[in-house]
Amino acid sequence: MAGKIRIKQTKSQIGRPGKQHLVLKGMGLGRIGKVVELEDTPQIRGMALKVAHLVSVEEVVE
Repeated sequence: MAGKIRIKQTKSQIGRPGKQHLVLKGMGLGRIGKVVELEDTPQIRGMALKVAHLVSVEEVVE
């Protein structure tokens, strides 16, 4: 069973390529300081890697 990861947007998306805007929107982000908890899947990990310079990622311990 996959756990969860907590992703927080730490930097602005202004001036970034359009694909990075779409990745943030796909994860439910778009504003500095917003936090989302998502399932820890390879797809979500890949999205987080694409915008690693804009977000911080931590595993959620339940």
